Amino acid sequence: MKRAVIAGHIDLDVIPYFPNPVELVPGRLFEVGASQFATGGAVSNTGMTMLILGTPVTLMGKIGDDSFGSQILDILKARQPGLEAGMTIVPGVTTSYSIVVNIPGIDRMFFHCPGANGSYVSDDVNWAKLKGASLFHFGYPAFMAAMYANGGEELTKMYKTAKSYGVTTSMDPGLPDATGPAGKVDWKGVLARTLPYCDIFMPSAEELLYMLAPEKVGKGDNLTPPELSELGSMMLSLGSAIVAVKLGSRGMYIRTASKDRLSAMGASAPKDLSGWADLEMIFPIYKEECFRGATGAGDSSIGGFLCALLRGYNLHDAGLFAAAVGACNVEAPDSLGGIKTWEETNARIQAGWETKAIENNDPSWTKDSQGVWIKK
Repeated sequence: MKRAVIAGHIDLDVIPYFPNPVELVPGRLFEVGASQFATGGAVSNTGMTMLILGTPVTLMGKIGDDSFGSQILDILKARQPGLEAGMTIVPGVTTSYSIVVNIPGIDRMFFHCPGANGSYVSDDVNWAKLKGASLFHFGYPAFMAAMYANGGEELTKMYKTAKSYGVTTSMDPGLPDATGPAGKVDWKGVLARTLPYCDIFMPSAEELLYMLAPEKVGKGDNLTPPELSELGSMMLSLGSAIVAVKLGSRGMYIRTASKDRLSAMGASAPKDLSGWADLEMIFPIYKEECFRGATGAGDSSIGGFLCALLRGYNLHDAGLFAAAVGACNVEAPDSLGGIKTWEETNARIQAGWETKAIENNDPSWTKDSQGVWIKK
């Protein structure tokens, strides 16, 4: 089976349990339940989602030699002995952590310390591990100062090197902090230099707007199909073969390039290019049994999509599978508790799992029996 290398941001998530909705007011004390400790970040969320789905993975992250770092190593080892071997441990450096505020009824909030992730550079990738791999996925460079410094020099260098190993490359950029150094970066320039070496670009709508159309930031949940098409076209013109934009409760928008660009994707290029090339689709989400939290939902859907690609699915089925994995995610408060195996997830789909309807009044799109909107 094809193996994936998942690198980039990893942290320890501290997730207190909120039994009831609360309004965060300064000076107030709010009683909460027990805290859950879980690994977070793209390395954990996407990488271990793929592992649960049955894809062999190699994880690569950077942590400190403190107690939070030890907890990350223990969690990885408990999941599968040997997973922790890909962590680079830096003495005297703080391990990245996030306080995840998951209040019922509102979107989650994060209080984040970048820690060791801030110094991650291309040379921190164990390049020998890419030999024999089919996919290299990197997550959250927008949170990693050394990766976006000097116009993203290290980010571009890393993707260029990864492509030299013949793997398919993908990226989840993360949302830059508008008030910090990442907010001052020319992200369009970074992407223009990097995306020719990145086959699959998978931002959220807000991340994409921040990087390409900052005047529209805040509109990510309400982008119209024509606006999505315009952004998708822009991403393809910058060099990617596949653009997948996470739309939260509205699902996922995916647009693909020509057969020539797709065939140059490397080890995980689709075998049946007719099922992938020159397509544009908007995928719905599946109805969850019980919403418990959205921590890592986007990362999980990315993991589902990449697994489906590695297993030879066409674009339509890969997008639906990604939606299914994302729906499984929100049925647990942490990023991995709701994820099912490949077989279990497919069984829910085959049993007639219902999707949530997406409104689209643009006559240039048509909806199929599974709720997927397809550009004519």
